[in-house]
Amino acid sequence: MVKIAPSLLAADFSCLAEEVKKVEEAGADWLHFDVMDGHFVPNLTMGPQIVQSLRKKSRLFFDVHLMIENPDRYLEMFASAGADLLTVSAEACTHLHRVVQMIHKLGLKAGVALNPATPLSCLEYLLDDLDLVLIMSVNPGFGGQKFIPSTLKKLQQLKKMVGDRQIEIQVDGGINKDTAPLVIEAGATVLVAGTAIFAQNNIVQAIKMLQTEKKKL
Repeated sequence: MVKIAPSLLAADFSCLAEEVKKVEEAGADWLHFDVMDGHFVPNLTMGPQIVQSLRKKSRLFFDVHLMIENPDRYLEMFASAGADLLTVSAEACTHLHRVVQMIHKLGLKAGVALNPATPLSCLEYLLDDLDLVLIMSVNPGFGGQKFIPSTLKKLQQLKKMVGDRQIEIQVDGGINKDTAPLVIEAGATVLVAGTAIFAQNNIVQAIKMLQTEKKKL
């Protein structure tokens, strides 16, 4: 079943606990944290303290994407804070396989994210060690961007690469009621949605809308 992972990047930071409660009660499967350092991507967002404070308020699966330089330095911090899965950007890791091993040694699930222009070939010898692959369907750094159509072909190719492996295929960027059915059909199993959920007047309705879209397929 396709999972819905609301992205906190689009939430109201003045009342995060309430925002998380809303999406959890509305039927969200995961909670997505976009961690940005202002170096790897041109934005600053949140750190392990946010993860730790919200861990006390939610039972959702905490999906943390580290869009930061030298992510290996911070893995233990986010693990201790309560993350369930740590995803690192392939472009930020000199020794990608080693970082994946470090995540697993901390007892967490490990994912690798690819920017729009990064080819799937960098995962060829790593797939057997991954729990998730995140395909960015916008250039990372800011929410509310328009979906990049070539992502669909990339998802289709990744689905073939993954084969029978138990690997989640996640997509993040421009996901809404129009693009959700397309990425699901192309192979996505986890949808990250930010403004399509948190920027709506009725968050419950927004979650249900995406769930309705996935049930049609």
